[in-house]
Amino acid sequence: MSDKANSKKMGVVQLTVITAINMMGSGIIMLPTKLAQVGTISILSWLVTAVGSMALAYAFAQNGMFSRKGGGMGGYAEYSFGKSGSFMANYTYGVSLLIANVAIAISTVGYGSVLFGVELSPVMVAVATIGVLWLATVLNFKGPKVTGRIGSFTIWGVIAPVIVISTAGWFFFHPGMYVSSWNPHNMPFFSAVSASISMTLWAFLGLESACANMDAVENPKKNVPIAVLGGTIGAAVVYIISTNVMAGIVPNADLAASTAPFGLAFATMFGSTAGKIVTGLMVMSCFGSLFAWQFTIAEVFKGSAVEGYFPKVFSRITKDEAPIYGMVIITVCQTLLSLMTISPNLNTQFTILVNLAVVTNIIPYILSMGAVDVIMKTEKVDSKKTKIAMLTGLVGSVYSLYALYASGFEAMTYGAIVTFAGWVIYGFVSHKFDLEKRAKEAHKYIADMEAAEAQQA
Repeated sequence: MSDKANSKKMGVVQLTVITAINMMGSGIIMLPTKLAQVGTISILSWLVTAVGSMALAYAFAQNGMFSRKGGGMGGYAEYSFGKSGSFMANYTYGVSLLIANVAIAISTVGYGSVLFGVELSPVMVAVATIGVLWLATVLNFKGPKVTGRIGSFTIWGVIAPVIVISTAGWFFFHPGMYVSSWNPHNMPFFSAVSASISMTLWAFLGLESACANMDAVENPKKNVPIAVLGGTIGAAVVYIISTNVMAGIVPNADLAASTAPFGLAFATMFGSTAGKIVTGLMVMSCFGSLFAWQFTIAEVFKGSAVEGYFPKVFSRITKDEAPIYGMVIITVCQTLLSLMTISPNLNTQFTILVNLAVVTNIIPYILSMGAVDVIMKTEKVDSKKTKIAMLTGLVGSVYSLYALYASGFEAMTYGAIVTFAGWVIYGFVSHKFDLEKRAKEAHKYIADMEAAEAQQA
């Protein structure tokens, strides 16, 4: 590859930052509010999700290191499930990002409304969400290098407040408030833990984004595993500390009703001006996360188009290596989704979108975990390392199945419909793959049958 082409690729630091942004920038923004609706018992969900996410991250890192197929999770799935599995991984991941990015945009609007002190009607929320989505798309037109640079700046909008609240926040922490918020709705133990599993997993969605951006990074074999593990470990520590200290600073009822929980926490600690500043930083960070995700989803669709799964228009790129045509089509779809999901309650709308995004995102996770063993053995990896990867892949799979259950009946139903629709779509494109091989197999089968019949006669 030429030096000029390499200069447009992201390095390992930028990719790690993108991975962290994709998790922290969107995952943590509304997290305290959603966890407060369950109670501080949700710390147990954190522990379950931290173990599951680390297992997923390690397995993804091994897949990224040894897989010789491009295309991220679709390439991994192809090892075990062939072209149909590869298609389903790319398709469900793409649908998940379509949904998730709308949820992130809604978060940006929610924080923005608090920042500017305006009360938006449901229609105004939808219009503002659409505007934010299109702005993030247009800013991505200059390609991956610019995406990495902007992402490196906006991440500080969440890192700075989180560092402050994770350290100075303990001086404002009230143990009695934390304990009284343990299980405010007196939910059964298992139900309480399960109630926040989908939300805590939502916080870690993005651990695979380094894999999705594989074609846009320098030396992906080495850098993708580093970015996946580094981003996930850092996010886990940040999430658990920051969300739990906030539960001892702000009364549970106030936190559960807030559309800008970090701003509320800083206003409680340092006054309304600090709250406004932090809310502004969170708007910047949330938008930076959306910005990074909009590029990621375009890369996913581009990879699928190259494989022959999606229309070729998604694979067309500019001289800056930006898949602009695909970005525009994707944002049109997100615009329609924003209009279809208008709701009088921003938090409820956000939760519905999150649960559906989690369900559809878990499908490629499961397919990727199912491919770990085959990838390691196909690439003749050391047996000890293979066994470790298999074990972590199994843990990641069990956690993923539990997360599906915990997402609830409604999300599972709609997620299943979306997934089953993928098989129909694959039926229309499957004729492109291995036609010659299939024809030979069919002819051989017919010849064998005719030979058997002749012998019997």
